Amino acid sequence: MPSSVIRFSAGTFAAALMQGALATSSLAHDIHARPDAAVPPAFDVTSASATTDGRLATFAMEVSGDAGSLKPQKVGKLAGAKVDAYVWPTKLDPAAVGFAKGSGILALAITAHPDFDDTPLFDENGDGDPSNDGAGWHSHWVVLANDKACAGGLKVLDISPGQDLMPATAPGLPLALDSPGMSPIIKGKTVRITVPVKGAENINFDAVAAHLQVNETGKAPLLCVTGTYKVASGSLTLPGVIVKEKK
Repeated sequence: MPSSVIRFSAGTFAAALMQGALATSSLAHDIHARPDAAVPPAFDVTSASATTDGRLATFAMEVSGDAGSLKPQKVGKLAGAKVDAYVWPTKLDPAAVGFAKGSGILALAITAHPDFDDTPLFDENGDGDPSNDGAGWHSHWVVLANDKACAGGLKVLDISPGQDLMPATAPGLPLALDSPGMSPIIKGKTVRITVPVKGAENINFDAVAAHLQVNETGKAPLLCVTGTYKVASGSLTLPGVIVKEKK
């Protein structure tokens, strides 16, 4: 269990995003944080960076312990299911990856959740069954929104499949969640992933290790951020800048 939970009110998170939007490339491009003995080492974020070549963007996060070594316990059903995540909130517009323009906060997430599979197009564990892979670490684009009903003040945006604009690889859940299939690389202290996205240069970002939970009633808000293990910037000000990849 995390030693503390950072809770965001709707106004607080919006203010944090505005501060991040004011950050410029004259500031440090990477984010650095001191190790915290009170945080599980697998989620104790100590640095984060992001680069782009104009077509692909690579996001990285380093922790003080073994990245990916902790996963949520299985509860045996979708309702109330736990999710652990390494997340990069960004100032990219959700339209950059196929969601509705201006619909919320676009974030790239690496998640693990043993009670459900939300990547029906992909067989991550290679066993021939694409419907049993949720326990392994995998990637998502998500759109986050403020919601006071969630313990952490944030949720993955609830949507109506077939009505709201979604990427072609979205799994069909009533959530603004895409399963693009890019595999994260988790090795030692580092979590890294490369995704196709244009227009990412000079965009602000942050890095967060978070925990989420599916609503036990099955109703909206369906997937809440229940809290954070650690925020790289300390206060979600999105001080990082996605920089052009050096040749």
